[in-house]
Amino acid sequence: MKTLGMIGGLGPESTIEYYKFLIAAYREQQADGSYPSFFINSINLTKVVDLITADQLAEVAEYLATEINKLASAGAQLGLLTANTPHVVFDEIQRRSRIPLVSIVEATCEAAQALKLKKLGLLGTRFTMQGRFYSDVFTKAGIELTVPTPEERVYLHERYMTELLKGIILPETRERLQEIIDNLKQRERIQGVILAGTELPLILRGEDRDIPFLDTTKIHVNAAVKELLS
Repeated sequence: MKTLGMIGGLGPESTIEYYKFLIAAYREQQADGSYPSFFINSINLTKVVDLITADQLAEVAEYLATEINKLASAGAQLGLLTANTPHVVFDEIQRRSRIPLVSIVEATCEAAQALKLKKLGLLGTRFTMQGRFYSDVFTKAGIELTVPTPEERVYLHERYMTELLKGIILPETRERLQEIIDNLKQRERIQGVILAGTELPLILRGEDRDIPFLDTTKIHVNAAVKELLS
């Protein structure tokens, strides 16, 4: 069995989810009662956010690649970033990494293809919603992505950064997020929603079952476990 290395702390609440889901997904596939072998390198979220906000993407890639290679030095043979936004520089991180990485974007695209979805709403930080790293992958697969209005994106980003990253779950925020999804359904006729922020499932998991919600945390974990056992 391979050893997995995870860059955690992006943010802490979803890192906890990764830990729990990784163990659960592994034990679903291994009936012998064993547990997966993995390391977590919990890094400075504030530093990453500040660099991305300042559009210093080369520095983001350098920092995250250095942290990934610390996991490689510890013995990890496979790596992942426990967040969507840092995937804005995923290709550069992979180029610098000494170990292969599991992409949350590629894994989510494969999950959407398995469900035969052709048009999806994309929710996440403003960096994710306004970036190209999701649409570039999904467009190649023939899947159209659409995002909320500018005003809705501002609201979503602010709540993400000030509440969800800190583990604050408020009913009024959940209600407003559901309204944003309803607007996408009515305006864009989406067939599903990508929860492209690993904290979003904490507030939206189990909500709208009218259309599928693609939980990127669970999807990423399942892809990692598949690689661990290959």
